Amino acid sequence: MKKPVVDYRQFRLSKINDPQFSHLKLLLGWVGYFSLYFLTENLIPVEKCYPVKIWLDDVVPFCEYFVIPYVLWYVLIVFSLLYFGLYNTDNFRNLQKFIIITQVVAMVIYILFPNRQDLRPDVFPRENFCTWLLGIIYQADTNTGVCPSLHVAYSVGIASAWLKEKSASIPWKSFVCFLVFMICISVAFVKQHSVADIFAAIPVCLLAEGLVFGKYWLAKLKKNPIGGTQCTTNF
Repeated sequence: MKKPVVDYRQFRLSKINDPQFSHLKLLLGWVGYFSLYFLTENLIPVEKCYPVKIWLDDVVPFCEYFVIPYVLWYVLIVFSLLYFGLYNTDNFRNLQKFIIITQVVAMVIYILFPNRQDLRPDVFPRENFCTWLLGIIYQADTNTGVCPSLHVAYSVGIASAWLKEKSASIPWKSFVCFLVFMICISVAFVKQHSVADIFAAIPVCLLAEGLVFGKYWLAKLKKNPIGGTQCTTNF
């Protein structure tokens, strides 16, 4: 069994600034995010939010079965942070920084440009486990603060981190990319987001990628310059 690079049994709050545990401070980003989430959800009335919709939303049908990859998003976040926290603290830092950047950008947009989506079906066309689960999600999560989609942004960040993880196998990286793709499109099929929210998340992800992994890509370009004789895609 792979040995963790950090022995968390020795962790105490008094040791949070120690080099071996300092990466855990980045988890405070979640505290800031949920605080802003609570404020924006409760202080910005729905009627003040601009409805987001594009023509593709009428093309994408409602399909409750996509709630499965939608919910797996939560599992993927926890598993990825747990794995990197145990076996690659540098990647833990990178993923958390990616998430924090997308959180900050999204929250600024939600405050300056309050938005919502009105795409949820009034009545589910069927009753099954997936619609039951989706009903719970609808009740727990309002239809405001949707553009850009953080479901998409976090997922792209997770895929980026795993693709750069040297200890991960090609099949696992392929699986993560497939799951991330399914998660990204699921938000439209379960009518939690407009397709516009997916597109809006792309520049946010590019910003986070540049800020977090800029040195990585510069090193790749120096090693394999565009137009050079060598070209490799070894993540």
